[in-house]
Amino acid sequence: MKNSMAYVVVIFFALFSLSVYATDPGSLQDFCVAAKNPNDAVFVNGLFCKDPALAVAEDFFLPRFNKPGVIKSPVGSVVTQANVAQIAGLNTLGISMARIDYAPYGLNPPHTHPRATEILVVLEGTLHVGFVTSNPDNKLFTKVLHKGDVFVFPEGLIHFQFNVGKTPAVALAALSSQNPGVITIANAVFGSKAPISDDVLAKAFQVDKKVVDYLQSQFWMDN
Repeated sequence: MKNSMAYVVVIFFALFSLSVYATDPGSLQDFCVAAKNPNDAVFVNGLFCKDPALAVAEDFFLPRFNKPGVIKSPVGSVVTQANVAQIAGLNTLGISMARIDYAPYGLNPPHTHPRATEILVVLEGTLHVGFVTSNPDNKLFTKVLHKGDVFVFPEGLIHFQFNVGKTPAVALAALSSQNPGVITIANAVFGSKAPISDDVLAKAFQVDKKVVDYLQSQFWMDN
């Protein structure tokens, strides 16, 4: 009996180990609600895969990533993505890139990537960068980066980059997900659709509701 039980335990752990190695270590979207009706199962955690026999070189290619992005945002920066939405061949590979162009004194405002760690290298210019740890410490790690310098932003933590120079700056970022996601803090808090109650935000930020109403009236756009 003992030998039979031991055999069952060994088989269980072997199957469990196989299932662990066969699954993606992280979610590829904000949520994945289980569909009670199979006909409702439209979205999946990731993307369906093309038949490998039909794959072509263009599935793994993105041209002109060296071309500067057009900066329209009032914060003075623009992010050009190179993730699975632009390169279909990245699906399931767990990696992506982004190019960030900064006007003089341009800012990539405080934001998070809920599904990825980011490593950033400065190609041109001088950037003041930093990230803040989670509660209760909320410790700021910050550094001024010059051309060729590299900095890491841990997964899910609020971080930013600010061009402290009088000339444009450029950086490249690599991220540990094909779809890292972006939550820009100011946009999410003051530009949500529908708006968060000004009573809630006034109490949260300990300011007058008029301040909240003013911030919510601003035009918030994705970077």
